Amino acid sequence: MPSQSAPFSPGRRRCLLAAACLPWARPVLAANDAAARKDWPRQRATPAVELVGLDGQPWRLAGARGAPVLLNFWATWCEPCRAEMPALQQLAREHREAGLQLLAVNYKEPEARVRRFLEQTGLALPVLLDREGAAAKSFGVRIFPSTIAIDRRGQAKFVVTGEFDWASAQAARWVAEL
Repeated sequence: MPSQSAPFSPGRRRCLLAAACLPWARPVLAANDAAARKDWPRQRATPAVELVGLDGQPWRLAGARGAPVLLNFWATWCEPCRAEMPALQQLAREHREAGLQLLAVNYKEPEARVRRFLEQTGLALPVLLDREGAAAKSFGVRIFPSTIAIDRRGQAKFVVTGEFDWASAQAARWVAEL
């Protein structure tokens, strides 16, 4: 597992550094940074999500009204997902008093694999199982990780696609919007 101080794998870091040295690549990198967040379309309803947690308890998005929610769609095979999880866990701790619910929604993996992953990494985020991928499909998730931000009224506000530094000041501003 990558360390918390190294948000990118060594290979990805080398690729980004090499690209940053090319003058024509700088605008592309800046555009990708800005494209991490996309506002939820106003005309699009927030899907009604019902999933089961690793604890066996059902979880419904409608039951979370009154609290801001971040649904992080991930998989154990996804390196960027694994890299951002420690920062997500820290974010959840920091905003627990404000009522933030941060849930890791595993995409179509066997429960035993998810449990092994959590045991090996020591991560303690609440995990929901999207066994058939229906929740990911309803939110239009095609890139992992993807995080859906939902405000206290139960309305999806924005989507963050790809690996993101959830320990950043930008992340704190985004969570404050909820």
